Amino acid sequence: MPRIQHWQALGYTHPDELVEIAKLAESVGFTGLLLSDHVFVPMERHSKYPYSPTGDPDFQGTSPFADPFLTMAVLAQHTTRLRFATNVYILPLRHPIEVAKLLGTAAVYSKNRVVLGVGAGWMKDEFDVLGRVFEKRGERIDEQVEIIRKLLTGEVVEHAGPHYPFPALQMRPAPTRPVPVWMGGQNAAALRRAGRYADGWSGSGQRYADAKVVLETLARHRREAGRSGVPFDALVPFREQPTPDQRAELIELGMTAVVSYPFPYTLGPSSTLAQKLDHLRRYGDEVIAREG
Repeated sequence: MPRIQHWQALGYTHPDELVEIAKLAESVGFTGLLLSDHVFVPMERHSKYPYSPTGDPDFQGTSPFADPFLTMAVLAQHTTRLRFATNVYILPLRHPIEVAKLLGTAAVYSKNRVVLGVGAGWMKDEFDVLGRVFEKRGERIDEQVEIIRKLLTGEVVEHAGPHYPFPALQMRPAPTRPVPVWMGGQNAAALRRAGRYADGWSGSGQRYADAKVVLETLARHRREAGRSGVPFDALVPFREQPTPDQRAELIELGMTAVVSYPFPYTLGPSSTLAQKLDHLRRYGDEVIAREG
């Protein structure tokens, strides 16, 4: 059975702390860091957060959201093995050519250690302020991923799709390996997209039974698309810890990684950098090292 990966989620962590966190996370055995994404937080929000019974998200205007691609490039200069993924990048909020430029640059600076994890987004307020269309987000994601993959080859490409057509052009520098694309979300459409063309799936918090259904659904979509033999990552952040037998079953079903939740969840919103570093050391000693 392959060794499970461990990723540390960095939601709401101040940029001043990230370099020290990244260096220690690498040294204690984490596979990578998950970086969250919002352009801004509206002071008067009209959209309801779909993963909360109250409709309120667990962040405020004071929560820091550093640009994830700039952050990847910076942290890559202080690490050698650690990977970096967006969890998740609100892709329909941006133009895919601009995303490809930022992502490709981060991939070059990190020597191919980045992953593009994408989602459709839920906060219409962001789309309205930036003048972007909120409707048909999933449809646009399909086209955007196709465009980004084309551009990151570094070859001359053109595109005739319905949303983002462009004439022949070339974008350099280009990564020397394809950048993996992970799909976020657990509704039917997101799981279908993940199985049909993504390189992985990243969850937002599951219990054992939920994770089992998701992994079985992903496997079915991959079989139907003829992609069962293609490498595929599946990250599961557990809301409650499964038993060893349940964990082994989920790995057999395709789970490749687990996630350590953001520090405000595990340590509280006012935790210090020293407490965060101590948490990483304990996780490395008690979880990663134990699993070999």
